[in-house]
Amino acid sequence: MTHLRFSVIIVTFNALHHLKRFLPSVLRSRYPNLEIIIADNASTDGTSEWIERTFKTIRVVHLNKNYGYCGGNNRAAKAGTGDILLFLNNDVEVEPNWLRPLEEAFREDPLLAALQPKLLAYKDKRSFEYAGAAGGFLDRYGYPFCRGRVFETLERDLGQYDSREEVLWASGAALGVKRELFFEVGGFDEDFEFHMDEIDLCWRLRNLGFKVKCIPESTVYHLGGGSLANGSPKKLYYNYRNNLLMLWKNLSEETLFRRFFTRCALDLLAALRALVKGRFREFPSPPSFSSLQHRHRYVSSGLLRRAKRRPKSHSSMMSPRRRSWKRVTSLSSSRVSISGGMGLFAPRPLAFSIRSRTRSARP
Repeated sequence: MTHLRFSVIIVTFNALHHLKRFLPSVLRSRYPNLEIIIADNASTDGTSEWIERTFKTIRVVHLNKNYGYCGGNNRAAKAGTGDILLFLNNDVEVEPNWLRPLEEAFREDPLLAALQPKLLAYKDKRSFEYAGAAGGFLDRYGYPFCRGRVFETLERDLGQYDSREEVLWASGAALGVKRELFFEVGGFDEDFEFHMDEIDLCWRLRNLGFKVKCIPESTVYHLGGGSLANGSPKKLYYNYRNNLLMLWKNLSEETLFRRFFTRCALDLLAALRALVKGRFREFPSPPSFSSLQHRHRYVSSGLLRRAKRRPKSHSSMMSPRRRSWKRVTSLSSSRVSISGGMGLFAPRPLAFSIRSRTRSARP
């Protein structure tokens, strides 16, 4: 049997220290049909020179500037020859057999478009990692959470998520996507630059009727904070901004304005709360109402431009499977979901009454 070919793509910018620490584990992968591509976002720390000198089998895509996560991956993906593009952060350690369960999952389900392995924390390998844990969901107003992580609370890995489950989004720290589908939907949206770009990509794939899953038999360990440090104002800005952009692009026409502007109001309340508590680092300028406006300035300045990017009719994008689901709310006909739903994207994070059901409401 011919194995699916994986193109493991690692975007990096001035992170030679991470590559020296984590890249050797990728090279120890026990898989017969694999290529490794480093997308160097114009690093000045000798990254390309070190890789070309040390690893003759790794391909380096030299980029003329820092295109960020989205732009770097989009450009490197064009150089990939694999059936599966696997976007891996430069601060991820992998196990030797991590690719075999992923190949098996793609072969078993022709509707599977994207997946992730189970993400555990590199510094505490018995705990889930913040960036993706065991697969992600969104609540009613677009706040992301994961199996194994709700807000800042991380669960211990006790085998509670060791079943293959369909999820709304897979983590960009270790994201496998079928190459043809990646290009069909336009790759990562480079307006995002960093953060939530993988949620947007997975949402678009699901809008076409395809599935996203977490494959827990494959395990990787993520350090986190390699591109933008946790708690940095820039990271916070991208999280708020990109979440709104994602909702604007992908919500159905019936619920767009109600949920979008409710979310804007909730973000404003969060900003005011940060001011009251004296968390001034969360603002890009000295705290004032002008800085609150900065956080959402693109809502007014770029709304018309981005409106043109919304599909005129989501129904025109639907495959037969998509029409039977209506929207991304029904994860599968027999999916185990959590009742007491906070929203229509996924179950309520803190309610743990489990049952199987089919859902067909539009978000």
